[in-house]
Amino acid sequence: MKAIWKDTIIAESDQTIVVEGNHYFPKASIKEEYFEPSKTESVCPWKGTASYYNVVVAEETNKDAAWYYPQASDLAKNIENYVAFWKGVEVKP
Repeated sequence: MKAIWKDTIIAESDQTIVVEGNHYFPKASIKEEYFEPSKTESVCPWKGTASYYNVVVAEETNKDAAWYYPQASDLAKNIENYVAFWKGVEVKP
């Protein structure tokens, strides 16, 4: 699977985990040069507290376009520190 924004591959892996229709990419598969930490957090009732990244490509920022669970709940340990995308980031084979 590939995560693409602005015609740029920002993550690529054949080991994603699909949860609720979202592909979660292993953290090692993201291209870190396109990610900057965000201060945003949100809470999922069963996965825990999510942290976010801004995705930055060609000096354009897609705020909070990626999220992950640094300390996932026991029910979601399989995606702890895996990264998922939204806000126009295309995920495809």
